[in-house]
Amino acid sequence: MIYTVTFNPSIDYIMFADDFNLNQLNRTSATYKFAGGKGINVSRVLKTLDVQSTALGFVGGFPGAFITNTLHQQNIATDFVEIADDTRINVKLKTGTETEINAPGPNITQQQFQDLLTKIGQTTPQDIVVVAGSIPKSVPADAYQQIAALTRKTGAQLVVDAEKDLVESVLSYEPLFIKPNKDELEVMFNTTINSDEEVVKYGKEILARGAQSVIISLGGAGAIYIDKSQSLKATVPNGNVINTVGSGDSTVAGMVAGLNQGLAIESAFKQAVSAGTATAFTEDLAQQQAILDIKQQVVISKIDGSE
Repeated sequence: MIYTVTFNPSIDYIMFADDFNLNQLNRTSATYKFAGGKGINVSRVLKTLDVQSTALGFVGGFPGAFITNTLHQQNIATDFVEIADDTRINVKLKTGTETEINAPGPNITQQQFQDLLTKIGQTTPQDIVVVAGSIPKSVPADAYQQIAALTRKTGAQLVVDAEKDLVESVLSYEPLFIKPNKDELEVMFNTTINSDEEVVKYGKEILARGAQSVIISLGGAGAIYIDKSQSLKATVPNGNVINTVGSGDSTVAGMVAGLNQGLAIESAFKQAVSAGTATAFTEDLAQQQAILDIKQQVVISKIDGSE
């Protein structure tokens, strides 16, 4: 089983408002509500790719009930820890440009955090645990490291997509892969990256610190996959970028799905990049046909002397 962990899920409330003006009454032309959070996005795209997962994390109040019900309607299993505070609601205002207003996370008690660890502690070597996104201030700062230690004990494979400090805390636990984008890679190494060769150089530094593999997103320029035996570059088709939110999560889902389905690394990577690109070209997360269409246009090439 694949388990996705979202510490700080949300309802993402998308509002479209033409001719928006501050300090005046504005009316929306359309609104949408989605179950949000990086791990939840991974679960949703996994379902699109016909791969089952169970969403873990914390939910509370009517927003938490909305998230749980929405996922169940999509036939996605959940095993959330119920909390007293309301799950947050994030507003994304689209007025030609996009303005985001993210609410703070709810309070998580020590016992509730331990309840989550208990669930993860029941995983097996046949499982993959995907941990993604930010953590509320009430969650221990070493939450990612605690989960990494647990998965090492249970034998489950760990996948991580998070900011620099959280990623660096788990590298010594040999995660299956991590997925920084180019900007995040630059922050990790306090540098500016100007070429694919430099991406590979710093990606290999991540491998040296313990990760089994790494996928670096390059935005419209595609992505690069690196493990100890090969480096691959994915070139993606041009298109109208509508929504970058969830693109990285979709990439993670595509790779995890491919590995779960027994695909070769190159095929799994191609599916990962196709899923991420398809999400960038749509209002919500990618649908299966869009992923398949883009997959036919993605080109994978070997770099850095890979054979």
